[in-house]
Amino acid sequence: MTTAGSPSNHGDDRIVTGTSMNEEREVEAALRPRNLSEFVGQHRVRDQLSLVLEAAKLRGATADHILLSGPPGLGKTTLSMIVAEEMNAPLRISSGPAIQHSGDLAAILSSLTEGEVLFLDEIHRMSRPAEEMLYMAMEDFRVDIVVGKGAGATSIPLELPHFTIVGATTRAGLLPGPLRDRFGFTGHLDFYSTQELEMVLRRSAVMLDMKLTTEAFTEIASRSRGTPRIANRLLRRVRDWALVNQLDDVDAQAAAAALDMYEVDSKGLDRLDRSVLDALCTKFHGGPVGLSTLAIAVGEEIETVETVAEPYLVREGFLGRTPRGRIAMPAAWEHLGLVPPEDASAQGLWSLIPDDSTALAKTSQQNEARDAYGHQENLDGILYFDDRD
Repeated sequence: MTTAGSPSNHGDDRIVTGTSMNEEREVEAALRPRNLSEFVGQHRVRDQLSLVLEAAKLRGATADHILLSGPPGLGKTTLSMIVAEEMNAPLRISSGPAIQHSGDLAAILSSLTEGEVLFLDEIHRMSRPAEEMLYMAMEDFRVDIVVGKGAGATSIPLELPHFTIVGATTRAGLLPGPLRDRFGFTGHLDFYSTQELEMVLRRSAVMLDMKLTTEAFTEIASRSRGTPRIANRLLRRVRDWALVNQLDDVDAQAAAAALDMYEVDSKGLDRLDRSVLDALCTKFHGGPVGLSTLAIAVGEEIETVETVAEPYLVREGFLGRTPRGRIAMPAAWEHLGLVPPEDASAQGLWSLIPDDSTALAKTSQQNEARDAYGHQENLDGILYFDDRD
């Protein structure tokens, strides 16, 4: 298999990544809404969740276990905190990678109090022994602790107080069926519209004591990839730019200048995104080209191109995935200011791309089976194949 040459941090330090950065978590916590009435967007999930919590309070019982899925940065952690706040219950936070043994989970569960909310982030990354222990804990509110080894081992049942688990995952398909079925409510969070992001930004601007015009809010929201976490991050970078340039009021021109300095263009694309599109259009005439060949062309690892850059480019219709490789869609040529090819081959490949680019973007992060093509490259021809098409 061909591998790209340069090391990569897989995009965690990109300003347009939906993943939370360590240094911004305190700021994020200050900007989080505290209850459902303050939470912007996700109307369907919010209304359904409100009904679940209100019914639980009327019954005087703990709420059903809740599973929240969706891309990073859309509000899964915020909603878990809101669940605890609405139920007037304490909140315990952990994550799947931190629970690698059943004993780790037993220690957490045995220390829970009545009605407590346990938030498990990245629940799909929990170990299998811990998952199997969680089945019984969620359904029967007890766990069996095994004492001793071999023939002399004894199982001691441990009764647990009633509690609510809020699980969050970006890869719902990786959750085993028995675990997924034990959640009483499942909500999928979708990307935000520009108008919804403007509402998020207006609330955050008040808390950050910033003055922006309506056009400035629109400018920032349109570059935020439909993700509140990215919107708030860009807002803070605009704040820094305005502070250094001694601006009290930020208009659209100032916001655009600040974000251009951070290499976030009008479509929310950053340097990595544009380099992928530029290589695809200029070096490979729009493709199709194999993934590893494309990664070499932009000087990144294969995983970085596939998991960091591709999902957004596919979702926004800039890049297409076909059985013969990656291709540049008409929107990519237009965004780069280039003229797309007019040959029948390119037009035929565009027709292979399904209309539902959102569904295709989701599947781009999964390890689906790929057709086995031999490694063959012809930089002067039309088709570029390799072993990672």
